[in-house]
Amino acid sequence: MGWAIALHGGAGDIPKDLPPELREPREACLRQCLQMGVDALKAQKSPLDVVELVVRELENNPYFNAGRGSVLTSNGTVEMEACIMDGNTKNCGAVSGLTTVVNAISLARLVMEKTPHIYLAFEGAEAFAREQGVETMDSNHFITERNIERLKQAKEANRVQVDYNTRPIPKDDKPPAPSGDSQLGTVGCVAVDSYGHLATATSTGGLVNKMVGRIGDTPIIGAGTYANKLCAVSATGQGDAIIRATVARDVAALMEYKGLSLKEAADYVVEESAPKGTTGLIAVSATGEVTMPFNTTGMFRACATEDGHTELAIW
Repeated sequence: MGWAIALHGGAGDIPKDLPPELREPREACLRQCLQMGVDALKAQKSPLDVVELVVRELENNPYFNAGRGSVLTSNGTVEMEACIMDGNTKNCGAVSGLTTVVNAISLARLVMEKTPHIYLAFEGAEAFAREQGVETMDSNHFITERNIERLKQAKEANRVQVDYNTRPIPKDDKPPAPSGDSQLGTVGCVAVDSYGHLATATSTGGLVNKMVGRIGDTPIIGAGTYANKLCAVSATGQGDAIIRATVARDVAALMEYKGLSLKEAADYVVEESAPKGTTGLIAVSATGEVTMPFNTTGMFRACATEDGHTELAIW
């Protein structure tokens, strides 16, 4: 037994020749957020507090597709979503369709703690945010030059963009089937304390050029986000594939019903349940194990455990 933490900044087709100006800021942010989470666990903060703290910081970084860096819908607007879950109680909260809330993950926690519901979306979620006095900004705050350019590329190619915020889409590229959606750059964090208490949090802006009103796997309990007394999971990748495969819940189910270890369960889900090229996840178990498998080209990820193991990697 011992504390452990893992975080991700999205999985997808991340080219090995990713330019330093795109790679290094993300790595620096993951390093900083990992340290922040480790310090919080060492200070006896609850796992729920830790995952919220870390995801808030990731949301505030424009290099990831959540919060400040959220990608744009086909209308050029942002629609952010997030989910948080406590493994011990299975209490959870989720939000979608946010346009002004600075930290979607904190609103998801308020839904969990201050309402009789699990999930609020669109105008109802925005009204609840105002009622609770959470920090909001004009929606223009979330619209970055990088994401305006990404939307322009996606519209020119007449498709939802599937690349990881890096390469331009070739002008002559044929649009893939509509199922080629991607939720790249999603952020997430999972944590377990020395007592085996678990929590998970995930946040995203969705996908480039998505239809207005589209909801992905992130806020759906059991798809992109799940925690119970055995493990905590946060998934990233192509949202529709993750929903179909009930990725996060299946990891927990394989541990619960088949007696698999965390690594065995996560590996099975990523390699056998989810289609290749669609999915990555981070997970921790109640006994302090960590695993971060993916079947995409890469996944921005980092982890640390009480016994001194730390890792930060992309490919």
